[in-house]
Amino acid sequence: MTYLKPPLFTRRVFNPLAKRFGIGGAVELVIPRRRTGEAQSIPVIPIEHEGARYLVSTRGESEWVRNLRAAACCGKLRRKGAPEPFLATEIPVQERPPIIAAYRAVAGKTVEAYWKKLPDPADHPVFRIDPAGSY
Repeated sequence: MTYLKPPLFTRRVFNPLAKRFGIGGAVELVIPRRRTGEAQSIPVIPIEHEGARYLVSTRGESEWVRNLRAAACCGKLRRKGAPEPFLATEIPVQERPPIIAAYRAVAGKTVEAYWKKLPDPADHPVFRIDPAGSY
């Protein structure tokens, strides 16, 4: 599976700003790292589609995707208030296209470059997220 590593500016400047100010609808995803157990925090844009909430990895097989899988698909979304624990279910490749289309409509031009580089839905892990108790 492919991964588009974000440039240094994105990691050090844009991501912290997106998490703090909710740029483009971003919220903070918090999950334990698979090797150290320390918290990984990254901005994501959750979307609603046909009554369910989803997370889409724009950059492919990213660290947060691998960490989420290793954490038994448990994580937290944090907005300006208390964190919301969730359980995630990975969506099979054949069911991803309508969810990805909805994501692209919400996220806008910011994410279009990723689909030019990775046009195959198989390259973009998608997770349905449902509320859960604390982990």
